[in-house]
Amino acid sequence: MQLYHHPYSMNSQKVRLALEEKGIDYTSYHLNPLTGKNMDASFFRMNPSAKLPVFQNGSHIIFSTIDIIQYIDRLTVSLSGEDAPISREVLDWIQKVENWNPKWFTLSHIPTKYRMFVSKFIRRVIIARMAEAPDLASVYHIKLREAYETEDKLKDLDTVKQSEEKLSRLLDDAEKQLYQTTYLAGEEFTLADSMFIPVLVRITLLDLEEEYIICRPKIMEYYNLVKHRPSYKVVIGKYFSGWRKNQTLYKTVFFLLIRKLFRRY
Repeated sequence: MQLYHHPYSMNSQKVRLALEEKGIDYTSYHLNPLTGKNMDASFFRMNPSAKLPVFQNGSHIIFSTIDIIQYIDRLTVSLSGEDAPISREVLDWIQKVENWNPKWFTLSHIPTKYRMFVSKFIRRVIIARMAEAPDLASVYHIKLREAYETEDKLKDLDTVKQSEEKLSRLLDDAEKQLYQTTYLAGEEFTLADSMFIPVLVRITLLDLEEEYIICRPKIMEYYNLVKHRPSYKVVIGKYFSGWRKNQTLYKTVFFLLIRKLFRRY
């Protein structure tokens, strides 16, 4: 089994947490979307959406995060020989988390000059790949158009506001639930938690803990609890705890600057 992912990708974090919690062995392949590696023709042929993660088991390839999560659960059940389908509570939380798109929230909280630097770099990568693989030109063109549309949509303050409000509602629901249970769907860590933890990680990465997490005491308690889990340490802590957070970021920025300097897209 192979997983194409990157530590910055929220959906990648969701899937990796599930894999680690279930104890499933897999081969890891890093593709950094900030440097346009997900636009390489070899990957693009397999997944024209260029989104991460991608899970492959033999000839079976899955792109949707929820589909991957559910596949992992079915695989675990099959290997254990048990009949334990995902509960309704877990499914409800998985869907609730998935219904919030972090894209607009994330991009709106990144300084414009940095966001535009990466956006222009990615557009140049797409144009370069289009020339290298003319048979994929029409699909690359779609990604190029999406890049321009993203910048236009970020100018719409209502889009950003709606994203923030939806996140606040999700966190409020979680806060209410965590007054009743230790984890989102009960007293045991489930796939619902694998989906939700990366939301908190993204908020932390953007330095918005005080506004969204610290003000919710049960979520803060829950967040501190899950940080001690081995899965968190492997998937999140390894890349974002303390000085590692800056190391991951600086490596990416250095790579972009060098590539831009030598016009290697």
